[in-house]
Amino acid sequence: MRYHGSVHRALLSTAAIGAAALALAACGSSDDDGDTAASTGAATSASTAAADSGGGEAQKVAVLLPDTQSSVRWETADRPLLQAAFDDAGVPVEIHNAQGDKSTQQQQAEQAITNGAKILLLTNLDSGSGAAIQNLAAAKGVKVIDYDRLTLNGKADYYVSFDNVKVGELQGQGLVDCLEAAGVEKPNVAVLNGSPDDNNATLFAQGYNSVIDPKFESGEWVEVADQSVPDWDNQQALTIYEQMLQKADNKIDGVLAANDGLANSVVSAQKARKLDPIPVTGQDATLQGLQNILVGDQCMTVYKAIKAEADAAAQLAIALSKGEEPPAGLVNGESDDGQRQVPSVLLTPVAVTTDNIADTVLADDFVKRDELCAGKFAKACEEAGI
Repeated sequence: MRYHGSVHRALLSTAAIGAAALALAACGSSDDDGDTAASTGAATSASTAAADSGGGEAQKVAVLLPDTQSSVRWETADRPLLQAAFDDAGVPVEIHNAQGDKSTQQQQAEQAITNGAKILLLTNLDSGSGAAIQNLAAAKGVKVIDYDRLTLNGKADYYVSFDNVKVGELQGQGLVDCLEAAGVEKPNVAVLNGSPDDNNATLFAQGYNSVIDPKFESGEWVEVADQSVPDWDNQQALTIYEQMLQKADNKIDGVLAANDGLANSVVSAQKARKLDPIPVTGQDATLQGLQNILVGDQCMTVYKAIKAEADAAAQLAIALSKGEEPPAGLVNGESDDGQRQVPSVLLTPVAVTTDNIADTVLADDFVKRDELCAGKFAKACEEAGI
């Protein structure tokens, strides 16, 4: 059965969203094995800084991140960006990572509220556990911002993310372009979806299915497999893809992989069987994904400017912490959580290939050239003009 999304959203035009993303960027300023709480310092100094900036006494914010398994971004990018934004605003904050455990995230939320947090910035592990946290917060008068992942049937006051259907559309079109460039006729294509309990994965699939389903239906492509990867687990993805290869007698010509971690599982399996590289999509513009693109093991990724996302979420949380309205123009759409429309900040994703790595992730300082082009990747960077 095809993996289709069922959540729809009312969005502003792409141009408006792009303008909002630019405005956010202008406003903005090792994986962790356990929970780490980071604070800005003494509450008195934070309150003084907030008062000096013209706002009221800032209330405490708690950031609840999901894991380090689904993506390295939560610790390597989101945590330091959010910490810096709250530090700069003089807003007291504690940041936790649940390391994939729903009970742990619930306990972190409860403890944060006990510690005086009045705003939760939540990236849920799934909508059920996320809604439970939001029900608790609502009962305690605590506001919640859904960060990156929308909680279905929840009580979030705001949602900050990217146009996730667009992310999927970029992936689908990327695979089309890469297979055409490879000159593969009637390719055998496999699909590795993200976690079935992640609403973002549903939206990604809604986007890429809109592009690739017509290819299957017309007979231009042959669908050899379509499977979701629980919890975005890369090791499970490796096992799943190896089984796909076995069933297809190694005859897979392209893979729609929902993020760079899943894509690397495909790359690893291809290499283990000494098979030639094939077009594989990705997402998150991770260092590993970008390096795979440079050497031809992956054909594209989707870059989501995490700094713009973190800045937007921080701006919302800071305004709420001071009893203020969100900055004008920041909220630019709505998202359907299954029972209501949640005011949203929806940013624009960008497809990245070898051709525009320099103009996107390097230009934004999202990754460092020295890291990207280290060691065996130096020659690939030189050949790509990086």
